[in-house]
Amino acid sequence: MLKLYNTLTRKKETFKPIKKGEVKMYSCGPTVYNYAHIGNLRTYIFNDILSRSLTFLKYKVTHVMNTTDVDDKTIMASQKNNQSLKEFTREYEKIFFDDLEELNILKPTYVMRATESIPDMIKLIEKLLGKKYAYKSNDGIYFDIAKSKNYGKLAQLEKQKSSKERVVNDEYQKESKSDFALWKFYKEEDGENKWKAPFGDGRPGWHIECSTMSMKKLGETIDIHTGASDLIFPHHTNEIAQSEATTNKKFVNYWLHGGFLTMKENKMSKSLGNIIILKNLKEKGFSPLDYRYLVLTTHYREQLQFSIENLTSAKNAYQRLKNICVELKDDKKINKSYLEEFTKTLEEDLNTPKALQVLWKLIRDEKADGKYQTIKKIDEVFGLDLLKKEKITIPKEIKKLIEERESARKSKDWKKADELRIKINTLGYQIDDSSKGTMIKKISG
Repeated sequence: MLKLYNTLTRKKETFKPIKKGEVKMYSCGPTVYNYAHIGNLRTYIFNDILSRSLTFLKYKVTHVMNTTDVDDKTIMASQKNNQSLKEFTREYEKIFFDDLEELNILKPTYVMRATESIPDMIKLIEKLLGKKYAYKSNDGIYFDIAKSKNYGKLAQLEKQKSSKERVVNDEYQKESKSDFALWKFYKEEDGENKWKAPFGDGRPGWHIECSTMSMKKLGETIDIHTGASDLIFPHHTNEIAQSEATTNKKFVNYWLHGGFLTMKENKMSKSLGNIIILKNLKEKGFSPLDYRYLVLTTHYREQLQFSIENLTSAKNAYQRLKNICVELKDDKKINKSYLEEFTKTLEEDLNTPKALQVLWKLIRDEKADGKYQTIKKIDEVFGLDLLKKEKITIPKEIKKLIEERESARKSKDWKKADELRIKINTLGYQIDDSSKGTMIKKISG
């Protein structure tokens, strides 16, 4: 029985979908104005593990994710680069999805661009105006949080008596409980970025985008909504307020949030200037799946402290695991005992660290049968390509070192042979001597 930690109730709950055997799930996607850093990517790995786990547990998953391709950041950055908003955001959108592919993150059922759902946002805003939850000011349409029942329940904010303080941009203070923009009227600095609306030409605010796209594809109430912890307030709080004011129905049954990835004392963020992107890791000799393995070693809700040292440890463990797995023979059996143990760890709020322990236990169990097929099933969730045999192109310098080592072995110069083995290892290749001859495996990305 699947249990998930619901941010709304601050407790682990037995998962009960709206429709038996089906899950409707929405994930907040990237704002495509820059590279996604590895802290962002941790959240998308969590989304992927959740989606894969639900599928593994026999649910039919409809997963929607947005890309925010219009907001303050995208407009300013595109103008700075002298590009149209569409041209600029599509470039970063492609980079983002390339990163996801390298991390073995499955593409959601639907990926929706904010700019392609603006007519639907306008209709939603008109409903809120009609129900008096929204009001018009000189610079836009705002949501009146004083009229919102239980505003801030997700973030557990203190009750708000009333507020006419307004937020002019999306990058406002986290602690500010303020009326927020549903629509921003056109300003000269917006350039060509405006859309016609009956209440005034302009563009949507950030929060209305996700509510609209979620309801457009998944309906007025959904099973699961995910995102990073920093979206609890204000973004997800405001999504709830505007959605439930529109429909008079509960917006989301289970809210799941991923923990931060930190660098020493601080979380990783663009504003702090301490970001690392996937490309940086590859330049240092790590593969994207080394990073995916590292993410799996920590529970999705816990803080993960990043360092090159712990990524190196993860890389070494992952390569040992993969090297063992690719040598396994398929006996066409499933080890039901180990698969059940693995399933229980997933059902306990996606406990991937324990799930990894089950996998290692299976690998080390000399008496266990059905390893190949069981690992194949487990890897449907982990997405680590554990059984994928990759073709290795050996560089000329490595081939030369291998030949020198073979010559040293033949002349019984064991010291030189060991030195050459270490040198080959530091260059990213592993030598294994067996009765079948010398085998070489790549151990770097």
